[in-house]
Amino acid sequence: MNNKTLIENLRSIPDFPEKGIIFRDVTTLFKNPECLKIMEDELYNLYKDKGITKIVGIESRGFVMSSALAIRLNAGVVLCRKPGKLPAETIKESYTKEYGTDTIEIHKDSIGPEDVVLLHDDLLATGGTMRAAYNLVKKFNPKKIYVNFLIELVTEKLDGRNKFEEGTELSVLMQL
Repeated sequence: MNNKTLIENLRSIPDFPEKGIIFRDVTTLFKNPECLKIMEDELYNLYKDKGITKIVGIESRGFVMSSALAIRLNAGVVLCRKPGKLPAETIKESYTKEYGTDTIEIHKDSIGPEDVVLLHDDLLATGGTMRAAYNLVKKFNPKKIYVNFLIELVTEKLDGRNKFEEGTELSVLMQL
């Protein structure tokens, strides 16, 4: 989709968090009402006919658009968080990162087998966190799972899209 207004308002920070990396800062999109509206409209058009009942926002930037879209789709929001952040009983999924392991959690009572789930986060790079979230949501046996990112970084080194099995319905608003 690569909407011109979104691309023009996306802040790029060279050499962050380390030399050679260009950090894509979506907070500049979130603070701009026109960009928020464009993203909400594009996401709504992608998912309005999919029967989404729950949107899982990945901590923390995934919470912003998952909440806005849920209102428009008349869906619930489920928070996918790092350990110790959710107050009730959770289920967990651990995954390997470049320098160690990490874990994410979802409340045990947040998704049922009748749900159609959209997983949402801001950025697809290596795909590790979202793949772990995908595996976590699969444990609930929902009817269907969709995956969405605002931005996909497309390089041979990152190749995050290939973390998902063939047939996974994955969409992005921008490819950089």
